Amino acid sequence: MSFIPFLQAAEGAAPSASAPGSMLVSFFPVILIIVVFYFLMIRPQSKKQKETERMLNALKKGDKVITIGGIHGVVSSVKENTVIVKVDDDCKIEFNRTAISTVELSDEEKAKLAQAQAAKKSKGFFKSKKSEEKIESEKTSDKE
Repeated sequence: MSFIPFLQAAEGAAPSASAPGSMLVSFFPVILIIVVFYFLMIRPQSKKQKETERMLNALKKGDKVITIGGIHGVVSSVKENTVIVKVDDDCKIEFNRTAISTVELSDEEKAKLAQAQAAKKSKGFFKSKKSEEKIESEKTSDKE
């Protein structure tokens, strides 16, 4: 007697009816692969795309930018679909918005961003710490 279903069918034995649970078990690896693929590939890419879209929508006059081609310049004016970048004193080039790769932050903006991120992290820590202390105080007051 063979344990492989297609060999059983070849031998002339009818394959046994499978339970509905076994069908779920057989699809579990496929479902697991799809979930892992989503969290490792699709989700990070969509986050990056949203971040890039926000950056392009926030472009304003005076921003230092780097284009996809590696051209460094300062935004001279912003139109609906294009951006005029001042590369040199007498040279201005018009680029499509999607050609802007990054916006360089000034030292002040970098410091503000770092400070905001540090405050956000510390708030999360203290918030959880305070909630733990509140729970502990409620437990001790209930016991008394």
